[in-house]
Amino acid sequence: MNRREFVATGSLVALGMRGVAVSSTEVTEPAPTPAARALYRRALVVDCNLSPDIGETLPLPQKDLDLYKSSGLTVIKTTIGGYEDSFESTIADIAQFQQVFELHPDVFMQVRQIADFAIAKRDKKLGVILSFEGVGMLEGKVERIELFRHLGVRVMQLSYNGASPFASGVLASPASGLTELGHTAVQKMNELGVAIDVSHANPATTADVMAASSLPVLMTHGGCAAVHPHPRNKTDEQLRALAQKGGVIGIYDLPYLTASPRQPEVKDYIDHMAHALKVCGEDHVGIGSDQGVQPFDTSPKSMQEFQEMEAKRHASGVAAPEEDRPTYVVGLNTPKRCEVIADALLKRGYPERVSEKVLGANFLRAFTQIWRT
Repeated sequence: MNRREFVATGSLVALGMRGVAVSSTEVTEPAPTPAARALYRRALVVDCNLSPDIGETLPLPQKDLDLYKSSGLTVIKTTIGGYEDSFESTIADIAQFQQVFELHPDVFMQVRQIADFAIAKRDKKLGVILSFEGVGMLEGKVERIELFRHLGVRVMQLSYNGASPFASGVLASPASGLTELGHTAVQKMNELGVAIDVSHANPATTADVMAASSLPVLMTHGGCAAVHPHPRNKTDEQLRALAQKGGVIGIYDLPYLTASPRQPEVKDYIDHMAHALKVCGEDHVGIGSDQGVQPFDTSPKSMQEFQEMEAKRHASGVAAPEEDRPTYVVGLNTPKRCEVIADALLKRGYPERVSEKVLGANFLRAFTQIWRT
């Protein structure tokens, strides 16, 4: 795991803090059915919170490039700038991605407009949407939204787990909503066609954004509080408001799907997705794994790095409750997790139409309305 994967994901866990045992052997799910495989091959597959491991050294190893090419993914939204990175380090992140696009044009492409989705699918490339979870790089300056939009950042949040000059996250105290500056930021993002993401927003901020935005609002990575109550999971009221606004929620494959200490499994994941489909309707649910494309690595070296970074999250106060398990769902710890999800939906009795919408068509529709280009 690299720094981006550790810092960008909104829910890394403190392994060792509560004696959780981590095994490198995961239960293998049955192979997807031929129908699911065929659906996955033809569908536009969008994971709205997933990070490629581009590391610190370029060009990328061939084995990693082969993994991306074979993943079946069409487009991923990936976080840059972490939850507190500076303006300078975020610019460096963007520059690094631009270098990846330049060095590996046969594997990657940047997604800046709607036409790029079809191009990525046609050319069998992995499209990458750059996004923000934190606002440190904005330094409280609304005009920076336009600057970063021109650099290709097409999705932004107004707060991480804590409070920001713009809004409050799920762990902020007191639990206030959009600030005056936040309202100005929403207007600017609507004007520029930048998608507003409220994945980490608290209920007050979420309600304020829904009321203030003239465009659909996204929850790119979250779960359902009715299935498992947790600050990062969304209530039915929030889900209904999202759907009424034309937005989409991407269900994440994180420990927050189940109560600690049980590690979530594919059934738990689909329980959240099924609930979201029931509350929001089939046009407003997608996938937002909040993971890396590569499977979760439980090697000793990686786990040591993971523990060190998670200790920093707890020390800084941004760690959420129940951060005490590895960040994966048993059965989804694979680059083709979206294929497993499609297969599970079909086995639950959902028609192929619904699975195809969840795989990517819903997020494409929302981006088409928001970006308008």
